Amino acid sequence: MEQIRVLVIDDSAFMRKMISDIIDSDPRLQVIGTARNGETGIQKIRELSPDVVTMDVNMPVMDGISALQVIMRTNPVPVIMLSSQTANGTEETIKAIENGAVDFIMKPSGEISLNIDIIKNEIISKVIAACHATLPSKETSRKANRMAVQEKEFIQPRKSSNKRTIVILGTSTGGPRALQKVLTNLPKDFKDPLLIVQHMPPGFTKSLAKRLDTLCHLHVKEAEHGELLKEKTVYIAPGDYHMRVEPRGTELVINNMKDEPINSHRPSVDALFESVSVLKNINKVAVVLTGMGSDGSDGIQKLKQTDENCIVISESEETAVIYGMPKAAYETGAVDQVLPLEQVGEFLGKITQSLMR
Repeated sequence: MEQIRVLVIDDSAFMRKMISDIIDSDPRLQVIGTARNGETGIQKIRELSPDVVTMDVNMPVMDGISALQVIMRTNPVPVIMLSSQTANGTEETIKAIENGAVDFIMKPSGEISLNIDIIKNEIISKVIAACHATLPSKETSRKANRMAVQEKEFIQPRKSSNKRTIVILGTSTGGPRALQKVLTNLPKDFKDPLLIVQHMPPGFTKSLAKRLDTLCHLHVKEAEHGELLKEKTVYIAPGDYHMRVEPRGTELVINNMKDEPINSHRPSVDALFESVSVLKNINKVAVVLTGMGSDGSDGIQKLKQTDENCIVISESEETAVIYGMPKAAYETGAVDQVLPLEQVGEFLGKITQSLMR
């Protein structure tokens, strides 16, 4: 197997050396060059044609966001951003993913030069995954549009006697961009509570919620422990906490707990889905979007086991940045509808309306 060729862009000479050493320590990877700012990085991409780029968000001359916009426009290549956990750093990272970055790696707090080795496995696994990512392109959009035309016939759910509907969604790598597409495509009259698990560290989920709140007509917020579910509201699980839903009398309440990670994830999609599976007298719609791994697959099976009328949607391979989670979901046999990303929001509007007729 050919090695994955990586370009490292960072204004810190020490960081360039540390990241390069980590990448070169894996026989599947090879650092083919480095750059100290976005401007030089763009030149190196043109010269070296790397398979994957790692790039710092904050750099002199040309910062990571500006460089990313040029890269995606002129020489599209999978980019992984390195970000700090400051408020500004998290907001910039969300912008980077919206502008086409495949994923991000959070720099360790404290003495970064001494602690970078603790994210060694994360750097290696994300670089390998990024190499196989599907980047947004005109061709991808054309394929998705063709699929949308071909799949106008949505499944028709049974009319439900339940008075309420809850929509639950799980995603990981490529999720922020996918969520923006889904939420902005929801119809104006969509009102059911929508709960989202996006694999992200603390701080980043709050920035994501704030950003999405400015872009769609629904209220998007980071979920708070103990709050009651309301209509026309999107709840995003806080980083490092499992988000579950529990009944409280006739209401539904959010339960955020910092118990053990599930398959290395906290928050976990399975934790949310499984908590919803035991709820009674409520319509359930589950969605699995782009991401590495198989989080959510166990959850959709439990949803189907407890409620055969639960509707499960997975994103199509053509539009998923990483076709890991949607593929694993589909292979369970529990998925009712496979859709290109561009069609998920429209489908959610139609399916939730039809359940309540």
